[in-house]
Amino acid sequence: MFKLTGKNAVVTGGGSGIGRAIAQTFARQGAHVIILDADAEAGSRTAAEIQSAGGSAAAHACDVTSQEAVKALFEKLVAGRGQLHILVNNAGIAHVGNVLNTSGADFDRVMAVNVKGVYHCIQACASHMAQSGGGAIVNIASTVSVMAIHDRFAYSTSKGAVLAMTYSVAKDLLKHNVRCNAILPGRIHTPFVDGFIAKNYPGREAEMFKKLSDYQPVGRMGEPDEVAAVALFLCSDEASFITGSHYPVDGGTLHIR
Repeated sequence: MFKLTGKNAVVTGGGSGIGRAIAQTFARQGAHVIILDADAEAGSRTAAEIQSAGGSAAAHACDVTSQEAVKALFEKLVAGRGQLHILVNNAGIAHVGNVLNTSGADFDRVMAVNVKGVYHCIQACASHMAQSGGGAIVNIASTVSVMAIHDRFAYSTSKGAVLAMTYSVAKDLLKHNVRCNAILPGRIHTPFVDGFIAKNYPGREAEMFKKLSDYQPVGRMGEPDEVAAVALFLCSDEASFITGSHYPVDGGTLHIR
């Protein structure tokens, strides 16, 4: 079950964190993984790790905020691989701030990556999926798309848009056999979290790590591989009856906290 043999899977932001885990999981299940990342070195490193483990992967530098660049890259990918079966929109950036202290420039930057970047990739990829018999799209949203936490105004707004986009795409592409679902991760232990703690709480790293971990009802942060497992399911043939849905991976935060 959950094999992706013979499928071509595009993972944006696949150079680190959740995207890296998704790329590695998909490759282990037989997919050829195409990693897109603004950090070319990180993307290439993930691809090399997959290849050294016996998997199939390639990496391309990509700025998802550029519609022209994204469209040109997807045309190149289709020309080289023949068909794209899976798209995971994972690329995104965070921002700390509320409605009073978030600048217009910061708000626009978050929207450019987290919202327009997803739009650009879906538009470029889904057009090929529609012509070649269908496909599966997974958008990485967040629990903050449906709940509030302090000082995540722009980020929450962007992830709410991603969730709404998921529903709309799922509806519009039904007739083309293109499924679209979203994953809502809670707090996942990635290098970003460690960097955030070190930057904002110097000397209190252990204390803050425990506090952030205890926020989840299960008493810990999630791991990137746990998000990757849900992405694998949603992109597999076993999920062929699922579209327009969202799946929290949050240690119980949304419903039992």
